Amino acid sequence: MAPATSPARSAKRLIGFSRRTQAIHPHGQQSPCGPPAKKYKSMADIMARAPYAVVEREDYGDLSCEQCGSGERPEELLLCDKCDRGFHMKCARPIVVRVPIGSWLCPECVGSNNRQRRIKSFSQRKLIDFFGIQRSDNDHVRAASSQDAKKRRRRSRPLVMHKRRRRLLPFIPSEDSNQRNKQMNSLATALSALHMDFSDDLRYLPGMAPRSANQAILEDGGMQILSKEDMETLEHCRAMSRRGECAPFLIVYDAREGYTVVADAPIKDLTFIAEYTGDVDYLKNRESDDCDSMMTLLLSSDHSQSLVICADKRGNIARFINGINNHTPEGRKKQNCKCVRYNVNGECRVLLVATRDISKGERLYYDYNGYEHEYPTHHFV
Repeated sequence: MAPATSPARSAKRLIGFSRRTQAIHPHGQQSPCGPPAKKYKSMADIMARAPYAVVEREDYGDLSCEQCGSGERPEELLLCDKCDRGFHMKCARPIVVRVPIGSWLCPECVGSNNRQRRIKSFSQRKLIDFFGIQRSDNDHVRAASSQDAKKRRRRSRPLVMHKRRRRLLPFIPSEDSNQRNKQMNSLATALSALHMDFSDDLRYLPGMAPRSANQAILEDGGMQILSKEDMETLEHCRAMSRRGECAPFLIVYDAREGYTVVADAPIKDLTFIAEYTGDVDYLKNRESDDCDSMMTLLLSSDHSQSLVICADKRGNIARFINGINNHTPEGRKKQNCKCVRYNVNGECRVLLVATRDISKGERLYYDYNGYEHEYPTHHFV
């Protein structure tokens, strides 16, 4: 919601409760002629899900931040739409980078309904439909033939020692299908909680930037070209994802950081993690947008041609990887992956790659300021 200095909020609708009664036998047993006993939710469960109404104060002049206790910087104070308490944007956890559009709940009110943060159990059919998984033997054949061809090429080369460029490595899916389902369940839960659809591709929609605008040749200073070997790795990983053989990561919810990504298996340095996907739009159209998940796609010398990826309605696991506080040594030490923009067949693409070995259970972080150095990370955890 808007800061405390903005006009008063509009009144919200009150909720009314109704209670059913049931005839009970004097000895505590159900009446023989009555309906079967029904289980009722507790009042705490009802209140956690019920719409709420806030009684506006007459004066907010003495409002202070619940976290730091200061009433300074009133333009950064947000009022919770449920408890009416104030929080500085940088004191809230997760941090609020931009003034939210619409309602806003403080961390305590958000955490009061923990059921919304639990990993849902999607059926196998729902997972297949949600991620658009394709069951085809052709992918296995193509992937195997591609790997065999690369092995043959390596064996046919002379044994000459020379320095070689390091290549991207494909992720290794979990062998246990139940574990893969758990990983996909966690991603589907996070996407559903944010009212997002899954997409493993860049999307070009009417009223936004067309695909013809995504030309790597327009990048100011040029853009590195993805090599043929790394292209094979990228396509191999995309083929695995289409078959439901996802990268070994879990999405978990943290009260301080929000949704975040955790490695569910050891990840080697230079492993391909994911491609950053979403809707492609012109940067000029999003300069006043409060979306906190925009990624630079194209930086042109002509500002009107610069592009961004907006992962607010569609996206994949890349949208949930958190940023580091790149103003402190401790924050920089947490970085274990990076985003790299490549020229792929003449178009700009953004890939997330591991920058060191990542242990199982370790959270993924990268530097949000890889290019422009404009994203405010001073207050990141």
